[in-house]
Amino acid sequence: MTPRWNHNLHYHRLILDAVPADATTALDVGCGEGVLARDLRGRVPQVTGIDLHEPSIALARATGGTGIEYVCGDALTHPMGPFDVVASVATLHHLDARAGLRRFAELVRPGGRLVVVGLARSDGLRDAPRELGAVVAHAVAVRRRGYWEHSAPQVWPPPGTYAGMRALVREELPGARFRRHLYWRWSLVWDKPGPC
Repeated sequence: MTPRWNHNLHYHRLILDAVPADATTALDVGCGEGVLARDLRGRVPQVTGIDLHEPSIALARATGGTGIEYVCGDALTHPMGPFDVVASVATLHHLDARAGLRRFAELVRPGGRLVVVGLARSDGLRDAPRELGAVVAHAVAVRRRGYWEHSAPQVWPPPGTYAGMRALVREELPGARFRRHLYWRWSLVWDKPGPC
């Protein structure tokens, strides 16, 4: 059986590769049906997935998995944490990005790690070659692998541009590593300073 594939699932490997070896707790913000939460559980003993979309949380719970708690709630206000790893894929553009980054950072324990894969709009004509490359890569991937449509709500186009998100990440999370990726995605990895 061919595993499900879409642009978000494509970047789960980036998240998993960024999980520190000693992590014991992880949070998946905007977990949807729980695919990333279950992937994280393969590396981290205790995983929490949180999402506002009740039907997606119901699907996540129905799929099961030990060591995973699914919470139907607002990650910006729900009392929880801190966590060794806070991860999020394609969620930040559903929120006020500045408030989201601040809250995600707050949920990371000192010495822990934040990993985000986000969506952004192009920055105009200078992005045309990248956009064309993404369209071609998407067509090839869909032909080879198919495309799984998740059940969670979607926001398109994303409110922020790549340049705007890069500037916001630099401002809010000094030292974060920001990268732009294929399939209309960007990522950040940020290590929260540990105790002195």
